[in-house]
Amino acid sequence: MKSLNILVTGGAGYVGSMLIPALVKDGHRVKCLDRFFFGDEYLISRSFGDSLELVRDDIRWFDPKILKDVDLVLDLAALSNDPVGELNPEKTFEINHKGRARVSQLSKENGVPQYILASSASIYGQQKDIVNEDSHVNPLTAYSKANRMAELSALPLNDENFTVSVLRFSSVYGLSSRMRFDLAVNSIVLDLHNTGKIIVYGKSNRRPFVHIKDAVRAYQTIIAANKKSIAGQIFNVGSDKQNYSIYDLAKETGDAISNDYVLEAQDTPDNRSYVASFAKIKNTLGFLPKYTVKDGSKEIYDALMSGELKYSIKHITLKWYKHILSDKKLLEELSINGKLL
Repeated sequence: MKSLNILVTGGAGYVGSMLIPALVKDGHRVKCLDRFFFGDEYLISRSFGDSLELVRDDIRWFDPKILKDVDLVLDLAALSNDPVGELNPEKTFEINHKGRARVSQLSKENGVPQYILASSASIYGQQKDIVNEDSHVNPLTAYSKANRMAELSALPLNDENFTVSVLRFSSVYGLSSRMRFDLAVNSIVLDLHNTGKIIVYGKSNRRPFVHIKDAVRAYQTIIAANKKSIAGQIFNVGSDKQNYSIYDLAKETGDAISNDYVLEAQDTPDNRSYVASFAKIKNTLGFLPKYTVKDGSKEIYDALMSGELKYSIKHITLKWYKHILSDKKLLEELSINGKLL
């Protein structure tokens, strides 16, 4: 594969911080555009040399000059989950929809040949039947609605000179340099480590899951793919074998770690429940996940037990954003030209 100049928006996030090292290892040169609300030490501490450039800016107002000589944009920047999205729905639409629509439009206007949007399977919302990329979507939250609107803004831009693709990711889990414990598997492991107890909410709700290493592999796969096979296409990213009810997910996670734990189920107002098919990405791109919930659970638990991973407020996205908003000094430090969010 030839070396590419790749712009990764949101590249210091949970997935991006694992994706960028993989892209550099593959021989690509990467620009990471990020606000760095959670820091950049896990990128600057690595020896990437001239292969990585960090750009502290915002997708809503960055100078389009950054797109000069870029071969591919991987658009990951977003307020990152449903609870964060509900903290300020207006900002969620401003960033997750309008900001990313701006990135895709500017990419096309500035001669970037290819754009890939990171979307979410959460846009399926609540479904009775197994859903695929052609199924009716039912986004229930500001986060999922903004994801769908970003898809609808980007996909029509696809043409013979500008290849647009969308990856709808399952719920991601696993160890990351920018760790998050507000994701289902990761939070279950943390609770089990801290208390020996797992409490699940909405035990019968079903969702698909994917290991972060496989999320990175999905990007590598689509980057290497023939453009004709991915132009204007949406791909669910995950595994048919990793469609879980929340209760079964908790049990799979707990059993991977311990023979002695308490599992309790409680009700939740969260109505998201769907089972997704991943036949398209398998049949079109030959992509199959390699890693399991057991793999991810053990990795996280071992890192907690060894002390390699220590819980921080930064690991819960919503808590960290609330902390930023309550700290005037920190607000100033993280602002760009007086703007924070």
